Amino acid sequence: MATASKKKTVKKTTSPKTKKVGFDLKEFEARLSPVQKVEAWGMNHFSNSKVFLPISIQDFKDLFSYARDTNTKVAFRGGGCSYGDAATNEQGIVVDIRSFNKILSFDPKTGILVAESGVTIKQLWEFGIERGFWPPVVSGTMFPTLGGALSMNIHGKNNFAVGPIGDHIQEFTFLSPDGKESVCSPKKNSDLFYSAISGFGMLGAFLTVTIKLKKIYSGKMKVWPVNTANLQEMYDYFEREYKQSDYLVGWVDGFGSGKGLGRGQIHKAVHLKAGEDPDFPENCKLENQILPSTFLGIIPKSWMWLFMYPFSNNLGMRFVNFGKWISGFLNNNKPYEQGHAEYAFLLDYVPNWKFMYKPGAMIQYQSFIPKENAVKGFEEILSLCQKRGIVNWLGVFKKHRPDKFLLTHAVDGYSMAMDFPVTKGNKARLWELAKEMDEIVVKNGGRFYFAKDSTLRPEVYRRSMPKQNLEKFRAMKKKLDPKNLLESDLFRRVWGK
Repeated sequence: MATASKKKTVKKTTSPKTKKVGFDLKEFEARLSPVQKVEAWGMNHFSNSKVFLPISIQDFKDLFSYARDTNTKVAFRGGGCSYGDAATNEQGIVVDIRSFNKILSFDPKTGILVAESGVTIKQLWEFGIERGFWPPVVSGTMFPTLGGALSMNIHGKNNFAVGPIGDHIQEFTFLSPDGKESVCSPKKNSDLFYSAISGFGMLGAFLTVTIKLKKIYSGKMKVWPVNTANLQEMYDYFEREYKQSDYLVGWVDGFGSGKGLGRGQIHKAVHLKAGEDPDFPENCKLENQILPSTFLGIIPKSWMWLFMYPFSNNLGMRFVNFGKWISGFLNNNKPYEQGHAEYAFLLDYVPNWKFMYKPGAMIQYQSFIPKENAVKGFEEILSLCQKRGIVNWLGVFKKHRPDKFLLTHAVDGYSMAMDFPVTKGNKARLWELAKEMDEIVVKNGGRFYFAKDSTLRPEVYRRSMPKQNLEKFRAMKKKLDPKNLLESDLFRRVWGK
């Protein structure tokens, strides 16, 4: 990863372009991997695909030349963090952008950073934190790339306050399948700017991205854990506290019932202001922020899923969820300080935790419902899961605000993400349950999120989105990609031809 001076602005550069005379089809094909298994993050889906790893802008241009010449279908893959089939491609090649990953420039006065689209959130925060900066929006894992994050327009635990990552992008360069390179910003080529961000990789390739990082004044945040008796109580806390919070996230026990339906625990976090942290900037050193690799300094955390595996059944997870809720009363509403990475990247805190869902692995069902319908809608979903005998093992509750992006999943309301194990015995029933939950979401004015989806059907997606947004996206797709060269398994499942 490139470094930048702390004393002066690094001059903005661009990736070197390979000098070539024409396009050599055989040379490009030689760079494709043999057919290999490309797996979804939830490990419930995979494709058998050839993989291409671009390292320069010219490589992306050659990719589209190859696709046009051979009518090959192309799907982009960033960190591979989408739970379902967003970054798999059974009918073509997968383009893994993680080697296109240089930080090109950084201005320490403004926090403005320019990077290639394969740069990960991990690279961003590790680069920024010792300089007193943090990414403005991060997901629950640090491994998505900028290109993938923009394609899905990821949100974080601060969405209610700062919006999705797209709201913090000042500019990007973009390559459409016809080979045209464009510079896009909220004011320049704005239609493409607001369509490509949220366009789930189906309009072209992000090349370079200009993002403004957030200035921080401490390596830690102040965090309040708050137990809540049910979903209504959790909602009321969010509504009461969000204006005084930088981050809010709620864990929901899917097994709670009756008056305890949707019980859980909230973690509210607030940034420390300039001068409040006597240990700053010492505690911003990378060595003080990196997540520990062992538990109690002895057991490798990559082994921890083996200790969790005996609990990977409904009875075990009922016990784990109840135990977590009860233990929350020990420190209820008692603030403590926590490092940025430790608070932000819960999914990375125990590496390989998802292995406990094997062999069938898992799906995540995340829906977004306007605030006036959120409690009743999510209570109906939780009750339905219990009625059908398929209870989610992990639930996460967040507050959101609307944004301007064409295929936005956000609403002025709330989301609940629910993790379900997939087994041979429950898969058909789980997909039927998803259909029933879809109807609850749609009737309450809700939406869905492609980064998490594995089950959505075309007719449901059409009912959840404004007709004019879908028509505008199709028109943009036809203009930029008339041959439909960009297709993922998700695109074929949800959008069809």
